[in-house]
Amino acid sequence: MAALIAQLLISGLATGAVYALVAIGFSLLWQGAQTVNFAQGDFVTLPAFLILAGTALGLPFWAALLAAMVLAAAILGLLFKRILVDPMLRHGAMPLTIATMALSIFLENAMKNAASAEAYPFPGLNGGITLGPLFLDWQSIMVLGVAVVAVVALTLFLSRTRTGRAIQATAQNPAVARLLGIDVGRMVLITFLINAVLVTIAAALISPIYLVKFDNGAQIGLSAFCAAIVGGFNQVRGAVAGGLLLGVTEMFAATYGPDQYRAAVPMVLLIVFILFRPQGILGRAEERRV
Repeated sequence: MAALIAQLLISGLATGAVYALVAIGFSLLWQGAQTVNFAQGDFVTLPAFLILAGTALGLPFWAALLAAMVLAAAILGLLFKRILVDPMLRHGAMPLTIATMALSIFLENAMKNAASAEAYPFPGLNGGITLGPLFLDWQSIMVLGVAVVAVVALTLFLSRTRTGRAIQATAQNPAVARLLGIDVGRMVLITFLINAVLVTIAAALISPIYLVKFDNGAQIGLSAFCAAIVGGFNQVRGAVAGGLLLGVTEMFAATYGPDQYRAAVPMVLLIVFILFRPQGILGRAEERRV
């Protein structure tokens, strides 16, 4: 029993770590541009197809990953901000939110038309290591390791570098940041580029488990969105906590309950936290004048 619980905990943390990376993107875009991107899940699916395209062209996996990261930064970072966010944000948050929903539909159909509706296998690690009664597969170990490195690197970047502190100042108060000489537009763009890198890493980590299919983004995006709210939408560390909690809860629910209810776990957690702790685990309450 103890070995099974440990096995489920590790698998849940691995899944939750991917949710955390995507949830961090939600948090960053909200802090940097007051943007809720409901196409975030499809932002994970697109780089997975780009990586597969690179390997099909004969590139080694790491070269295909790097190329996909550059393309994702250009398409999901720069173009997304310049073509959609900047024009729509002038009209308020609600039109932009609706526009990201439309973008999600567009991306799903574009990927379906370009790559068909079938699921494609994705390169991953096989085998694992046995520690007594516990078996640890290499894929889960790699997911946890890469996710931890990515989160730590992002945290150090935001807290220890001049650009990172400028991004945080922009998130807290753009008007004051401008008075201090910070290029707010540039900081917001960097935030979008960071999100593009994070979703590419998430795509490389989760695709060996869930395969690559045009509509995978719906469930990933929903889970990450719920994780961001559960952890605290205005805190990067909250997104990490929410992602890990959701991943572990999903894994135990799927094992000890009906598997068909696993998809409902994010919504159940979301409702519970909205009712009893709307600011999330590590979030802070915000007051706004209306």
